[in-house]
Amino acid sequence: MADHFFTFSIITLSLFVVASSGGLESELVADLLTLQAESKSGVIHLDDRTVSKFLTSPRTPRPYSFLIFFDAANFHDKPELRLRELRREFEIVASSFITNHNSSNTKLFFGDIEFRESQSSFQLFGVNSLPHVRLVGPTAKSLKDDSDVMDQGDFSRLAESMAEFVQYRTKLTVGPIHRPPALSKMQLGLITALLLLCLPLVAKRIFAGETLLHDPKIWLSGAFFVYFFSVSGAMHNIIRKMPMFLVDRNNPNKLVFFYQGSGMQLGAEGFAVGFLYTVVGLLLAFVTHVLVYVKDATAKRLAMLFTLLVSFWAVKKVILLDNWKTGYGIHGFWPSSWN
Repeated sequence: MADHFFTFSIITLSLFVVASSGGLESELVADLLTLQAESKSGVIHLDDRTVSKFLTSPRTPRPYSFLIFFDAANFHDKPELRLRELRREFEIVASSFITNHNSSNTKLFFGDIEFRESQSSFQLFGVNSLPHVRLVGPTAKSLKDDSDVMDQGDFSRLAESMAEFVQYRTKLTVGPIHRPPALSKMQLGLITALLLLCLPLVAKRIFAGETLLHDPKIWLSGAFFVYFFSVSGAMHNIIRKMPMFLVDRNNPNKLVFFYQGSGMQLGAEGFAVGFLYTVVGLLLAFVTHVLVYVKDATAKRLAMLFTLLVSFWAVKKVILLDNWKTGYGIHGFWPSSWN
């Protein structure tokens, strides 16, 4: 009889613990949904108290994951960190996720932690450099060792990269990224009205042949711009939203302009190679359109020698950079009859 009573007590106590735990988890999720609804972007602002409440105190596995953006307001004026831009992109990912799931998904929440308000939390996560985005999964016991850090090289595509990181780590789909329109309806209306007012004056200039489009110098400048735009990888930078440079992970005070590896190209390296290509193109144009009219044979030879030397130097720099970046080598071969 005593054994049955003891077993019944254990079962009752276990059921009570499970029920209490389930009630606590439901309460935490309800609190998170409330905080999420109060935030304009859906990003929950965390501090040392709420980090303890939602991440360190609850037993694992927690019924949710947390994607956290670590911020420092006093570093917003440092353009190389791009904290303002990345914070906006993080908010876009959060609002897109919530919109695409009709505010009903309780498996993933988005939060941010500010350094001056929550230095203890920064130490708890082991954050010593910015920008920094970290995913805390349901089973993470140690916030520093068991959570997943987003690599700084993945920030290149901004919101899209963050969405891919979420999907890869949590198997949850963010869905389409909803960006705010570049212009409001009022701004579009004002621009349309201004264009209608200027239309008669513009038409008069066009028929009189007095517009900038009738100036050959404009076309020459346009051709130069299109050439540089094409060879510098500017379209790649726009489509991929590539940054001009990155912050060195080992030394936050150092900037990285050339990324070694074929998987990514920074904007600065594209512009550097584009500049070298443009130098060669301008020299070729000079030789074919200007130098042919020079009468002095000595001046022609000197100009040709200068063109060949500079072009050789520029092409050599491009080849060396490509070899350093990708590991592929380009070798020249002499005609067999010269050996």
